[in-house]
Amino acid sequence: MGDDQKEELDVLISQLSWKIGGQQGEGVESTDRIFSTALNRLGYYLYGYRHFSSRIKGGHTNNKIRISTTPMRAISDDLDILVAFDQESIDLNAYELRKGGVVVADAKFNPVLPEGVDARLFPVPITSIAEELGTSLMKNMVASGASWALLGLPLEVFNKAVEDEFGRKGQTIVDKNVAAVKNGAEFVLELAGGPLEEFRLAEADGKQKLFMIGNEAIGLGSIAAGCRLMSAYPITPASEIMEYLIKKLPKFGGTVVQTEDEIAAATMAIGANYAGVRAMTASAGPGLSLMMEAIGLSGMTETPLVIVDTQRGGPSTGLPTKQEQSDLNAMVYGTHGEIPKVVIAPASIEDCFYDTIEAFNVSEMYQVPVILMTDLQLSLGKQSCEALRYNEVTIDRGKLVKDLPELEQHKLFKRYEFTEDGVSPRVLPGEKSGIHHVTGVEHDEEGRPSENALNRLKMMDKRLNKLNQLSIREALRIDAPHEQPDLLIIAMGSIGGTIDEARQRLEEDGIATNRIMVRQIHPFPTELLHPFVENAKQVLVVENNATAQLASQVKLHVGHGSKIRSQLKYDGNPFLPSEIHTACKEMN
Repeated sequence: MGDDQKEELDVLISQLSWKIGGQQGEGVESTDRIFSTALNRLGYYLYGYRHFSSRIKGGHTNNKIRISTTPMRAISDDLDILVAFDQESIDLNAYELRKGGVVVADAKFNPVLPEGVDARLFPVPITSIAEELGTSLMKNMVASGASWALLGLPLEVFNKAVEDEFGRKGQTIVDKNVAAVKNGAEFVLELAGGPLEEFRLAEADGKQKLFMIGNEAIGLGSIAAGCRLMSAYPITPASEIMEYLIKKLPKFGGTVVQTEDEIAAATMAIGANYAGVRAMTASAGPGLSLMMEAIGLSGMTETPLVIVDTQRGGPSTGLPTKQEQSDLNAMVYGTHGEIPKVVIAPASIEDCFYDTIEAFNVSEMYQVPVILMTDLQLSLGKQSCEALRYNEVTIDRGKLVKDLPELEQHKLFKRYEFTEDGVSPRVLPGEKSGIHHVTGVEHDEEGRPSENALNRLKMMDKRLNKLNQLSIREALRIDAPHEQPDLLIIAMGSIGGTIDEARQRLEEDGIATNRIMVRQIHPFPTELLHPFVENAKQVLVVENNATAQLASQVKLHVGHGSKIRSQLKYDGNPFLPSEIHTACKEMN
């Protein structure tokens, strides 16, 4: 290899962080979508995070994308390039810029870097260039072209993404947007003297990857699981599941029903499941609260029910567009009385797909409500995803029986029969010899209302004990290279990738760490987790809430409370790797 080639390779970087900010409704979201789509087509790994206001238009919003030649699942601590449509975007986000970072800003508002920010400012007449082409609406394409050009990436790939985005609007619109990209690119390259060498990304692996949000993966997983009805009421950050299934379910003979509220959504899903149609609903914390009585009905009648809770900042309306993990206690303890239920916490985009399928299977196998617990970052953060293994999808409908023997006169089918494993045979309406009572009050084996004390004890024990042997796929996701680590880090949901990045730095500091993601929240996998907690010198539980809800579960079920500490974040933002790294170092 010649010296010139070696020098060229030396300047290539493996990761870069890009952010665009402006007022909601200015095209920030579409800019991010086209920019990341083009990067995905080049084969890069991507991890995105949306910061947006809880209003239709107005209020600061920004989208941050981390670009890498290798897999990663965390937003970066710092920022390389900021595209700003207004001064507020600079003022709010410039502190993230690393030394030597770049700001591409609309010259229209006379952009100024805050004092102390060591970055290069490129004022580009973004709005003016767009207006020259006919409309200021195309300023997002001008900005995209400018930042894409600074990276020295092939413009034809970006133009193809633009064509796909606007093709349905006609060739004239496509041509104008492509011209906006070209003009933005040419202006900034003249201003900068060409692409920025320090931001030249190494070539990606070129492999095709899925690029989706968790909500889309849940929607896809529900279709693969055989779900054919979704009943739901729109709510952030769950609405994208509805939107996805509205487009896809009719192709498979299914449908989405927008109900008048979450109470109706849950009870409609129960009715559909009772009739034999796999059905689900999805909501956030406020909607989950309204569903509690219906969840109790599902548990008492032993009717399958799958609910997705996409957690957000609470209580009440709270922070509806911000990250939080504060619904754990509500999911585990929310219903009145005592019923068996399952709470599963996906930890990746792939999990969202596979865990949705497992949720439907578990719900029917054990005839219980299953809550799929995600958080806003996992639900709405768009990420690269490995190809899904559809050949591994299996459907298990549990003890759904057919072709029953004829019953004696005046006898009913023992829908709630006492069985060794606690799970009773289940029939669909209309099955010959399958007639039985269904009621939300306590009942006997045939479903008839009963207040008999002995029957009550047996029915409660039957329901509560049927999950004794439950263990979902990977109840714990374990990365434990050390037999007796200095520190065991425990978390749930979207935090895993951030922890792994912090752990790399901790290993360099000489601190031995293990990491466990708790994926089966309830029933809690006590026996599986216990030895890892016992063998660790210290334990840190990392979670996005104020009251250490996951840590409380660990202490309750596993013990060793004296060695367990919490790192909590509840300001609406996800954890950064540096924050976890710092907290861990302070413990050692």
